[in-house]
Parts: sequence; structure tokens; C-alpha cells
Amino acid sequence: MGLWNGEEPAKQGGSEPERTADGPVRSVGGPARGVGERETLAARDASAAEADPPTATDGTPPRHAPAPRPTDPAPPTDPHAAGDPAPPGDPRLPDDRQPSDAPTAADSPSLARDGARQTRPQTDAQADAQPRTQVAARSQPPAEWQSSAWQPPSAIEQELYDAKTRGDWARYVTALAHTPLFVADSRERVDAHPDTVVFTPYRDPRTRTDCLAVYTEGMLPAPAEDPVFHSGSLGWYARVWGPKDPPWLAVNPGSPCEAYFPTTPSHRAVWQQHADRAAATDAPHPQLRALIVGGPLRGPVAHGLACGALLSVNNAELWNAMAYHGGGYTAERDRLSEWWGITSRADWQRTLELLLRAEMTSPVWEFTLGIRRSLALDFAGAVDVDHWRQVAERALWHNAAEAAEPRITPDGVTVAQPRSDAEVRSQVAGVRRLIGRITRYEARFRADGLLADGRFVRSVEAWDYGRASNMARWGLGARYCTLSEAEQAVLRAGRLSQANYRSWADFSAAYILGRCLHFDEEEFGDWYEEMVAAHRLLMSDPGSPWRNLPWK
Repeated sequence: MGLWNGEEPAKQGGSEPERTADGPVRSVGGPARGVGERETLAARDASAAEADPPTATDGTPPRHAPAPRPTDPAPPTDPHAAGDPAPPGDPRLPDDRQPSDAPTAADSPSLARDGARQTRPQTDAQADAQPRTQVAARSQPPAEWQSSAWQPPSAIEQELYDAKTRGDWARYVTALAHTPLFVADSRERVDAHPDTVVFTPYRDPRTRTDCLAVYTEGMLPAPAEDPVFHSGSLGWYARVWGPKDPPWLAVNPGSPCEAYFPTTPSHRAVWQQHADRAAATDAPHPQLRALIVGGPLRGPVAHGLACGALLSVNNAELWNAMAYHGGGYTAERDRLSEWWGITSRADWQRTLELLLRAEMTSPVWEFTLGIRRSLALDFAGAVDVDHWRQVAERALWHNAAEAAEPRITPDGVTVAQPRSDAEVRSQVAGVRRLIGRITRYEARFRADGLLADGRFVRSVEAWDYGRASNMARWGLGARYCTLSEAEQAVLRAGRLSQANYRSWADFSAAYILGRCLHFDEEEFGDWYEEMVAAHRLLMSDPGSPWRNLPWK
């Protein structure tokens, strides 16, 4: 919360997590945790920069039971010695067949999922009439997977499908190196041992061996009580794979973009080559990512999600994934704990309600902006900065005098404790400085195209509403709420934003000002520049929800 003297808390040192959460304080713990160590999560691996966590202390990851290594898979060829890294041979099955046929329900891992999700966009009425779930449980692969009608849910599945169709396995593995891969785990086990990850294989009749199933983000089921998912990079899997782990890695098994890869040391060395190259080329930058199927693209839920899109774009997350996993179960719990101090469902509910009531932003900011808003209505035009300061000063002295007057309550007359003149003068000085900060930010906003000439920010409540939209999904990813509860919170955030702002541009400027007043300290550094980049992308990209969803 802002202080009544107008000064905001100084940001703490340390590095910012890659996935930011716009919490009350800035995290100081380094990169955001992804899947982490097999034994310990002391090092973290959610970032596109391929953090390098150490291996388990004894070199052997925990597992439910040792997976026997079969003797029938064909031996791998050697990795390429130079040039672009490529898989050592095509990812063939033991009998030298390509893994192209979708397995039956009995063949597939015991994971409730439906990779086809929706094979065509919903109508507006359909989109508004039902909850948005990314995936529904299905007893066998849907028919759409076995026909050309299948539509990849997002860009990464499209890339994998195209590479597989062309037989370009180097391109396939390159795509894997640029995206997180999710593996299922027992929630009961993870809650008991949150710093471990267990690889639980399934028996695939086509490989006639044990396989570990991993999934790209668009192929995940809707969050459920159990299982939960960990997220790790291809490089992480290459580094932590143990000698008793499954001999095959199954990527999106049962879908048209599936592939199976042997997990011998030479094959994993190639994964690491691709991961190292991805780490060298992946630079942090805003990305507008969406689910083409499985996520709302129109209607009230889409609008509510779009209110959180500045942060989604900044974190390169799917802006319309209502059934949200984020960086995985443990990562989402860590995000809420580190940034917000949320460690329980009750904490999450309390914080969400404060955001939806716009009570997490500083009251002094709203008091100060409210003075100017009233003056603009009175004079039907721009407000002189000196006049704004003078009126704000008079209001503070008037409020202090009123607070010192005795009050009649049901318990009798209450004698107030008047504030000293020194305290009020300190508040006045703080508000005068705050007015200067706001006007300088707005001048920069106009120069950078965030505000039109003559426009000003009326309120910074947008920062709370945008964070509420994200908080709903973060709570779902952390299993602090159900999909229905998260969706209702997103809808409420969208309605409140529409009621208090006039356009996407109006909302965006208010959100960015609130964020900068809290974090940026007029440095116009990363906290500011990353929002400018996200704003420009959302206002200009033809696929942006801000270009395709009317404000009202």
C-alpha cells in the first residue's frame, strides 16, 4: 500500500523472476521456479534462458518403482559431430516403424485429456454459455485426431505437426527446445515432497517398453485435483535423466503431433545441443500467445482475460488459457508465495477480493487522481498542475480538521485524536511530490504513444483489475480454486474494468501508471519499458484481443 506521505516503498535488490506476478513487493529470489531438481529445487528451470540446475546428489532420481530397461530397442546412431544439431536418427519405434498412428485408450498413458479439445471456433453464444475448459476427459483419442480436420491448439503444436509431417526431426527437436514440456505427478506426493519430481512411466505396446509422457502447453488437460504437472525444458530432461528412467520419451502421445525419442546418453546429448542453442538465441521479450482452440477468443470471459493481457504478454504466457497451468503446480505456488505471501486457499480468496475491490493500490494515489478528476469535471478541460496541487493541499488540511472533531457514535461521543501540523505538512509535501511524478509519467506516456494529447489517467484501479484477472488463473494453477471459481473472478474483473474505463487504451495507461508508481521510481527502466512493449504489441498486432474485442 502507498504511504500517506506520498512516498512508495523502495524496490528491493536482486533479480526479477522471469514470470512476474506484480505482487505487493518485488521478489528477490532469482528466476521463477519451474520444475527444478529431481531431488531438490535449489536451482530453478522455468526460464527460456535454460537455467542449469544441479543433478541429484546421488545421481539417481526418485521414482515409484525402477523401470526395467528393455533389450529390444534398436541401438541409436551417433549424434552429429558438427552443424545444426539433429536427432541421432529418426525417432523410430523398436520395430523400425514411425510412431504415427494414434494409440488406443488402452495404449495411452492414464491421463484424462482430449487433445482435440474444440476442432472449430465456438459461436459467441456457445462461448458465453459454458465454462472454458482447455481439455475434457475422453476414453479414446477423438476421431478428429485421425483426420485432416485436427487443428493444433497453439503455435507450438502447429510447429511440431508441420515438422513431423515433413519428417524434419531436427526442426521438431528445435521446437521442443523452445517450449516447456509438462510431466504429470501425483498431487499427494508433490504436496508431501514439493522439492522433488517423480517420473512415472507407462507401458506403450508399440515401443514394447516403458515411456515417459510429456506434453506441450496446448495439450494439457484442464487443471484438476489430481494429477498435477511440472514444467521443465528439454535441456532439463536431458540433464536429470537417470539410467533407470524410461528408454523412450513420448511427446504428446496419441495426438497427430506426437513423437517418440530414445533416451540413451547419445540422444540426450543431442537434446542438450538443441537446448544450449535455444538458450543462446532466446532473449526475453514480450510475446502475444493464444490458444486457437481450447481458449475463449470472444465473449465476456475473453474480455476479462484480456484485462490481464499486459502481464500475460510480458511473461509470454497464453493470454486466453482459462484452464491455466502456468509454469506448473509447484511454480505457481511458489509465484504466489514469493510475490504475494499466499500459501493457502484462504489467502488467495482474501487477496483476490481486495484486488476486485481495488483496495490493493495506494489510497493516496486514488485521492490525488480523484482531486484532478473532479476539477476536470468542474472546469470541463485540462487542469493546471499548480491548481491541482493547491486544491489537494486544501483538501488534506480540511480532512485533518474534520478528523479532529468529536463524533457521535452509538457508544456516545468519541473524542478524536487530532493530527499534528507537522504530520499534515508531511502529507501535503508527499502529495505534491506525487503530483509531480504523475505528470512526468503522463508526459512520457504521451511521448511514447500510451496517452493521446490532452488525455490523462483518471484512476489506477486498472492495475488491481488486471492483476485480479491474472490472480484468478494463478489460483487455479496452484489449485487454490476450481475452474468455475476462476472463471467467475475473471468475468467480474472484466465487468469492473468496463464500468470504470472507456477503452483499452484508457485501461492500459491506468494499469501501467499504477505499476510504475509502485515499482519504477521514475527510473523509466525495465518496469516501464516492458509495459510499453506489451502495450504496443496489444494495440497493434492483428491477432491481439484488444484489436478484436470491443471494449463494451
